[in-house]
Amino acid sequence: MRPHRIAVLVLPGAAPLDVGISAQLFAPRHGLPYELRHCSLAAGPVKGRDGLGFVVEYGPEALDDADTVIVPGYNTPLQPLDQRILDGLRDAAFRGTRMVSICTGAFALAAAGILDGRRATTHWSMAPVLAREYPKVTVDPGVLFVDEGQVLSSAGVAAGIDLCLHLIRRDHGVQASNNVARRIVAAPYRSGGQSQFVPRTVPEPLGEVFAATREWALHRLGEPIGVADLARHAGVSTRTFGRRFVEDTGYTPMHWILRARIDMARELLECSVLSIEQIAAETGLGTGANLRMHFQRILDMTPTEYRKAFGGKLAGSGAAPSAARST
Repeated sequence: MRPHRIAVLVLPGAAPLDVGISAQLFAPRHGLPYELRHCSLAAGPVKGRDGLGFVVEYGPEALDDADTVIVPGYNTPLQPLDQRILDGLRDAAFRGTRMVSICTGAFALAAAGILDGRRATTHWSMAPVLAREYPKVTVDPGVLFVDEGQVLSSAGVAAGIDLCLHLIRRDHGVQASNNVARRIVAAPYRSGGQSQFVPRTVPEPLGEVFAATREWALHRLGEPIGVADLARHAGVSTRTFGRRFVEDTGYTPMHWILRARIDMARELLECSVLSIEQIAAETGLGTGANLRMHFQRILDMTPTEYRKAFGGKLAGSGAAPSAARST
């Protein structure tokens, strides 16, 4: 079975970090079946942003048989793109290729009409411009990334890490994405709904306490946890905790706890032989029926289907099955 081919479209003025993110996260050393190809208008040198350039091996023909196309941000998003690039993006999308943008790469997808009728995001400073130039696109300026199924987009710069980790989770499961996150020393997962920036300044001590509270909760997912417990640990009122928690994470406290429990269940399905009922008890979800209901609603598949798809697919770690928890 051939590797999943990823074509990274490096446009003139491409942001070095945006290009580097995909190169780091989908690198062969992580043991995942990805084949990365960098392309542009033509093979050879491509002038980048901030004094750094690139040398790519492929022209636009790399888009022809790609399974995923990633468009990193670039510094001239309002300038017309070469027709060969637009045609290549449209043809790829028409074939069902997964289309991904980082930062201002969303402008290229929008110019090709791929974002029409879809929700998308970009760097917060360029979101009003994207909405103005492409009124058929529903621009969400306040989130880290948007997953519309075949088409995904992320906010600026470091949010590309979150989106690429999300793609690995979709393709190979939470254990694989956690392994890659550990290798690149990144947070295992920030939800797409998390804010690009906090709407108002939060006192630093409060932010530190909330981070500690989330960590505290992750080690107690198998126990009953309520908002009052979280607020008590953080040392603030439940009302203050709930409001600030949403600003920090994009989720209500209990929605965040639920998703953390589902993630724990995913990892146990991947790397243990525990039954569905045992996993439900281990993760604090109570019964197998409750686990199945939330799993289906959040991931659109059953726990059994997930285990069949991802069981044993560890990211090159060679680890034996265990019930270890991920933090």
